[in-house]
Amino acid sequence: MTILEVKNLEKHFGATQVLSDISFTLEEGQALAIIGSSGSGKTTLLRCLNFLETPSGGSISVRGETLFDADDPATQRESEVRKKRLHFGLVFQSFNLFPQYTALQNVTLAKELLAQEQPDFKQNKREILSQIQEEGRELLAKMGLSDRAGHYPHQLSGGQQQRVAIARALALHPDILCFDEPTSALDPELTGEVLKVIRNLAEQRTTMIIVTHEMAFARDVSDQLIFMDGGIIVEQGDPHQVIDHPREERTRQFLSRYSEQYEQ
Repeated sequence: MTILEVKNLEKHFGATQVLSDISFTLEEGQALAIIGSSGSGKTTLLRCLNFLETPSGGSISVRGETLFDADDPATQRESEVRKKRLHFGLVFQSFNLFPQYTALQNVTLAKELLAQEQPDFKQNKREILSQIQEEGRELLAKMGLSDRAGHYPHQLSGGQQQRVAIARALALHPDILCFDEPTSALDPELTGEVLKVIRNLAEQRTTMIIVTHEMAFARDVSDQLIFMDGGIIVEQGDPHQVIDHPREERTRQFLSRYSEQYEQ
């Protein structure tokens, strides 16, 4: 089943075009990896999908529902943005945890705030909050952090903080979980623990979009792969085909530069 359809997506910042004619689909349970150099538009694409940026053109649909259409003003109401964001969970490069809250509080905060808007919240407050707390603890356990629920971000390693961030993104049960270079802020020795969590999620058929510079990981874990350059999709397809036998010269040049940097 197609869960995400992106058609002719564009994004301009003033006279600068950052995304041009981006089109792809994602099936439920698939992992899509996006690779490319810095400035290729990868992060802007994720921010458009999460409505942290408003696209300049094109359309975005989830489960057949049009969330954004540049030609339909009804899909561009600011009042609907928060609801649209619930379709996507976003894990940032730099964790973005609230320093004044524990790991568990960071995971449950958004769901608790949403629960307060339910008509029966006051009547069933204790039961609702207890259930949210239990779900938060289960997510931390899934991340291997059962014993860190009461720790504050400054008491956690970078890898642990990123795993808390993943649990937080999962807490609202998004249709699609998005990662923006999830290991770029980590020391090399901590990268593996975060990649292991993402690999486990892929094995559980969590629908994901992963912007990453980890080429081997992208090839082995994703179901499809996109290479972006200059704000366009240069090549997309089977990860092994794109990385091991790229068709486009720009893809080959990027992978060659990456290999040289890695070897150094």
